[in-house]
Amino acid sequence: MTDAIGATLAAVLTLAIFSFLYKDNPVYKAAEHLFVGVAAGYYLALQYQQVFRPNLFNPLFHDGKLLNLIPLALCILLFLRLAPRVGWLSRWSMGVLVGAFSGLQVIGFAQGDLVEQIGASMMSLNTGHTWIDISNAILLVGLLASLFYFFFSVEHRGVAGGVARLGIWFLMISFGASYGFTVMARISLLIGRLNFLFFQWPKALGL
Repeated sequence: MTDAIGATLAAVLTLAIFSFLYKDNPVYKAAEHLFVGVAAGYYLALQYQQVFRPNLFNPLFHDGKLLNLIPLALCILLFLRLAPRVGWLSRWSMGVLVGAFSGLQVIGFAQGDLVEQIGASMMSLNTGHTWIDISNAILLVGLLASLFYFFFSVEHRGVAGGVARLGIWFLMISFGASYGFTVMARISLLIGRLNFLFFQWPKALGL
């Protein structure tokens, strides 16, 4: 009985979201607001349980680590943005937040993405397998041509123009593949919801 009620509620909300395909309407708005509210409440509880409680409140109030008063003060200053008269104090917290996040992201991006991508681009052209060698050669040509397209110190004419145009082709193919992958992911989600509406929902109702 509980599964049937839950499945029916999920189906009604799914149909409410699909109603936007006809036009914007109050039913869609209600489902949208419900989704945003539930998501906000869920992430608020998740952040409290996994971030604030183990990293701030427990060390400060149970272990007596007074150094954690600094992040607590920064959190309070951040919420002062809701008060127009003292909202400027939140800039201190935003400055610390943006600076720390930027520093961590630069190191993480350099180690996790930049270095890894450079290493992954240095492939052998003599692996002993013909198709792998051809694939590596295409990757190398595409990489060099795409990089050359963004090299504006040389006018893109003649041979340089041909290399730049080849870089554009590789970039367009890459963008197209990324867009196609995104579309396929959304279609996969649509198929999942249609499968729920036409098969899983009736099965939960015993039909």
